[in-house]
Amino acid sequence: MARSILVVDDEPRIRSLLRAYLEADGFSVTEAGTGGDAVRLATGDLAPDLVLLDIGLPDVDGFEALARIRRTSEVYVILVTARAEELDRLVGLQVGADDYVTKPFSPREVVARVKAVLRRPREGGGDARGGHGAPSRDPTLRFVGLRIDPERRELTVDDSPVVLSTLEFDLLHALASSPGRVFSRAQLLEKVWGYDFYGDERVVDVHIRNMRRALGDMAADPRFIGTVRGVGYKLVAEPAAGSRA
Repeated sequence: MARSILVVDDEPRIRSLLRAYLEADGFSVTEAGTGGDAVRLATGDLAPDLVLLDIGLPDVDGFEALARIRRTSEVYVILVTARAEELDRLVGLQVGADDYVTKPFSPREVVARVKAVLRRPREGGGDARGGHGAPSRDPTLRFVGLRIDPERRELTVDDSPVVLSTLEFDLLHALASSPGRVFSRAQLLEKVWGYDFYGDERVVDVHIRNMRRALGDMAADPRFIGTVRGVGYKLVAEPAAGSRA
């Protein structure tokens, strides 16, 4: 079955352009021209697999529409914006966007980003890259105070469940899969986003900040995620006794 994309933009010309490229690549496309319709369609019974959401909408702007969607849904969302200011991009990521594209854009780039985001595993589901086959060993990563189950997409801190966004979970899992290894921002973008990133690498910093907040971690005195100044990030948590990590 074709993956479904909801294209939200108040300009019919842009919706038609994106629809043409997405359908040519085998996607099923639905269109909306307002933020209200975006929220209704993204959270309804026939919710799409991914939403391409313009920020500059005539009724409810894309930030507010995204915030409303996130109250009930973890559907993938890529923001499409004509606002090049860094603040707008960072606000969108903090509200819960999975990625963003700045206008003017290449339709091929948009399709590439859609494919990359859809390759990420869904919350509570199997890994889209590796399928649902039974693993040869327990994939759970265990550290002192931290437990990450990538199959169930579950995370606990001091035995209490913690909820991260899809992308933040993937970032944490990438760090935890090689504890102690320092990853540059570019390496994390390639590993988690799954393609050559055409934007500001500092989007990684935003997601790391969100992740630390959820984990109760502090940059100045890290328990889980350490910063290597001028290079990137690493997992500093100690492996649990008997853990394969």
